[in-house]
Amino acid sequence: MKITFYGHASLGIEVGGKNIIVDPYISANPNAAHIDIDTLKADYILLTHAHGDHILDVEAIAKRTNAVIVSNAEIAGYYGAKGFQSHPMNHGGSWNFDFGKLKYVNAIHSSSFPDGSYGGNPGGFVIEGEHKNVYIAGDTALTMDMKLIPMRTKLDLAILPIGDNFTMDVEDAIIASDFLDCDKILGYHYDTFGYIEIDHEESIRKFFNKGKDLMLLEIGSSIEL
Repeated sequence: MKITFYGHASLGIEVGGKNIIVDPYISANPNAAHIDIDTLKADYILLTHAHGDHILDVEAIAKRTNAVIVSNAEIAGYYGAKGFQSHPMNHGGSWNFDFGKLKYVNAIHSSSFPDGSYGGNPGGFVIEGEHKNVYIAGDTALTMDMKLIPMRTKLDLAILPIGDNFTMDVEDAIIASDFLDCDKILGYHYDTFGYIEIDHEESIRKFFNKGKDLMLLEIGSSIEL
């Protein structure tokens, strides 16, 4: 499984011979100016919620790639009504896709489209690939529901927001990693706006002091599990 960071909360995941894009907010992010969305491969687009900083490039990518948009029922229905391929899910539900098993799990946040229309309830995803399992938290507060995930799935990586203000901060993300029984963390949802700027060295040190590994990737960089 290969995971590429495209800035903010945007990810590319290669698993099971398929390409997945998560929450594409790239073209308007000045920190990701070197990423050309017209070159990104996508068989699926996973959306955690409907905020503009998570869906900006959905239609452009889906129109070019014919990717299947996977999200809650409201978001999937929104794009389905526009003629895009979509797959609706809801909290606690799973589906076996050709890249692996995908589960839609709880997140504590809000969710509305930029035009103010209803975006359903926010969520996160657990991907169980052939060899590795990953949790993508989406935008969320720390929640006890995270303790449920390792009861079903042994995680190899947890992708957690750490920017504070709109989501968890670093300290809460450390607690989340305890709840998830996963000490390998990829941080995201930081530095894009003034509200969510972090001290990189201090954040990494705080995780290290708890015996955990926080990765903060350069935009466009990848890790392989």
